Amino acid sequence: MRMVLKAQIPTDAGNEVIKDGTLSKIMETAIAALQPEAAYFTLEGGDRTAFFYFDMQQSSQMPGLLESFFMDLNAKVSLQPVMNVQDLRTGLAEMMSGT
Repeated sequence: MRMVLKAQIPTDAGNEVIKDGTLSKIMETAIAALQPEAAYFTLEGGDRTAFFYFDMQQSSQMPGLLESFFMDLNAKVSLQPVMNVQDLRTGLAEMMSGT
């Protein structure tokens, strides 16, 4: 299932991993694990924020994919299913056909 992972990194924790040089390694490890179809980095509520759009096969993948954000970055993390345009078209067509 296509998911969006949002990780908000508090300023103090973000500053620490930038200063010690580990932020790029943490992000590269996350990107390798998630294999996202897209990743975006921005600010939200004054925090460094990352959005990763990826395919998650089973909910049992959650600890392996998320714990680094909690433990290494002290991040506030959210995870939710999302659709792309084709998913929306398919879902609407199925809804209208009653299947």
